Amino acid sequence: MDYEYAPIILDGYKIVIGNTMKRRGLADSKYNERRSECDRALSVLQKYIDVTYLCDIDIETFETYKHHITLITERNRAEHAVYENARVKKAVSALHNNDLKEFGTLVNESHDSLRDLYDVTGVELDTMVSESQKIEGVLGSRMIGAGFGGCTISLVPDSVVDYFIKEVGLKYEAKINLKPEFYVANIGDGARKLEK
Repeated sequence: MDYEYAPIILDGYKIVIGNTMKRRGLADSKYNERRSECDRALSVLQKYIDVTYLCDIDIETFETYKHHITLITERNRAEHAVYENARVKKAVSALHNNDLKEFGTLVNESHDSLRDLYDVTGVELDTMVSESQKIEGVLGSRMIGAGFGGCTISLVPDSVVDYFIKEVGLKYEAKINLKPEFYVANIGDGARKLEK
């Protein structure tokens, strides 16, 4: 249960949270389903490699042994987990190097994986992410939270935040027939003692 803080310097960018206004009705049951699928994939891999958790497997090892997972759905779920862990490590490195462009690329890849391999997005989230990524200068956009509706997060240049909110909102509403909400967020230093 080790952890590490990563700095994020958003010079020239804002974090914009987009609420799809789609209620998440399936999240709990689907979470348990995804967890079971990952567990079954792991049990197959454990016949060939000494590993306790999917997060202990690197990409090269997974690619070597993934063909043993014969059910494509379970293989996809495990692939998402293994590659997402690698993306998180790359994201920490990118943030330490103040490389927001690389960080944004990883954010986009994460959403693609959540959509294509983990199957937890849905038309509302995919539409909002797709419209967000079309705005010039946006570095990355992905779903956040439990999926199946809910919110997205995007790294948006300061200079186009208002345009982003208007344009993505209009395009999303035209396609989905729900009026989204947007929030511009800041990252603080976290809980700490305030001096008088």
